[in-house]
Order: sequence, then C-alpha cells, then structure tokens
Amino acid sequence: MITNFGSICIDNVYQVPYFVNPGESLPCLDYQVHPGGKGLNQSLAIAFAGGQVRHAGKIGEDGVWLKTLMDNAGIDTRLTRIAASPTGHANIQVTPDGENAIVLFGGANRTVTENDVREVLSSSAAGDFLLIQNEISSLPTLIELAAVHGQRIVFNAAPITAEVNRYPLDKIELFIVNEVEGAAISGEEEPEMILNRMLEKFPNSGIVLTLGAEGAIYQDSAQRISQPASPVTPVDTTGAGDTFIGYFLAGYSRGDDIDQCLKLGCDAAALSVTRQGAATSIPRLAEL
Repeated sequence: MITNFGSICIDNVYQVPYFVNPGESLPCLDYQVHPGGKGLNQSLAIAFAGGQVRHAGKIGEDGVWLKTLMDNAGIDTRLTRIAASPTGHANIQVTPDGENAIVLFGGANRTVTENDVREVLSSSAAGDFLLIQNEISSLPTLIELAAVHGQRIVFNAAPITAEVNRYPLDKIELFIVNEVEGAAISGEEEPEMILNRMLEKFPNSGIVLTLGAEGAIYQDSAQRISQPASPVTPVDTTGAGDTFIGYFLAGYSRGDDIDQCLKLGCDAAALSVTRQGAATSIPRLAEL
C-alpha cells in the first residue's frame, strides 16, 4: 500500500504566447480549469498505473469535486479532510512550445498539523510506502514520525526550497528529483555529479534523477541505471514529472526491477506531454 500525504490543488491554466514580463498585462489565448497539485497528480498516476494508493491531505469546500475525482479513479480518500481554508491553487502559464511557469497558493495544503500527521500514521503499517512532496506543512515532523513508524519514505523534493536541506533527509528511502532539485540538495550542477554527491550524503538511499527529454537515471550504492525518454512533440509539460513518479512508484512498490520502473515512468511521462493539463494529461496503463 502507498499512502500519498500530498497536496491537492485547482489549476488555472492560461495559454500565453510567451511568459508575462514584469509590469506587463498580457492577454491569454485560452483558459482552462483542471485538477492539480503534485500530490493529487501523483496519486492519480499511481492508480492509473495499477497501484494501490490512498490519499491523505486537505481541501477547502471549493475542492470537494477533487475528492470525488480521486474516488472515481479508485483512490482511497478516507484520509482526505475538508479544512476551513480554500483549496490550494496554481496559476499556470503555458507557451506554444509547451513550457510552463507556475505561481502556487498553498491554501488548505499548508494547514496540515502534527495531529493530522499522527492520525494518518496511526492507520499505516510498518513497511508501507509513504510518498511526500514539498507542498504541505509539517513535513519535517511527518518524516521523523514516519521513520519511527517504519514507513518506506519516498520524497519528491518539489517545489525545492531552502528549507529542504534542513529536513531529516537521512530517513528517506528514495529521492525522486529533477536537475534543479538535485542541484539544490547536492550543491552540484552536472547530472553525474548530482548523483555522486547525493549518494555520498545519503548512502542508504536510492536516487532517481529525472532529465526531461533526456530520460531518467537511478542510482544507489550498488548500481546506476539510465533510461532514455521516448521522442515526442510536447504540447504541455505540466505534470510530466508527477506522471513519471506515479508510474515509477507503482512498479517500485510491486517489487519490479528498476529498469522496468524507469521505462514505465518515462513512457507514461512522454505520452502525458502530448496532452494539455496536468492531472488531465496522465495516461492509463492500457494506453502505453
């Protein structure tokens, strides 16, 4: 079982000719509202990949439709709570070449307390997987207590902040990071050096470094495995990383070989970038 204690957001997506400049008012070409949040996206990807996942997190009254969406996807939402705060949301600019720029409002995601953490962990068994991102509050407490409970912690360090390096990262079983996040944790810039330095800092952890159009690399103390990405023409890259993570972790939690997990994640992510949106772009397993 995978417990994803993660963010749930409403994505406001603006199609723009280019990213808006300071002081500029830029008319958009189109506008859509999508379900989002790294947590929700990753839970959907796990479920679509055939994994068993329950989602712990918080929404406002304006986000009840997101809980219904997860229910309909086969995600266990009994640990998803309704808070007094509005649901977190993102304002996303997407350019014609598929690049994106995102402004986040944490909302209910930032109201997670130690009591919420203890409630979720009390219903988890030792050896269960715990997936986390960096979009909810009380993360250091969650990591510490999850380790005490014997959880196998998977950390997607996104969005990266200065506080991440002060988290108890030695408790993480598996890091999944892109080059920007890996550089912030390792202090290195090149992919090979990022992996080497992270392994020096966390010798008991596995590291997945995602490289966008270049694929992904897995590294632990015993092996390094590379997987190229499938060549596609991107329409919208929003949510590609979340798709990769969900598919990779679905395989990883089943005990699949790492090379199989990497290929599954890369293939799913490649298909996702040919579609608009984040959660709405995640493919089903049968589509691969």
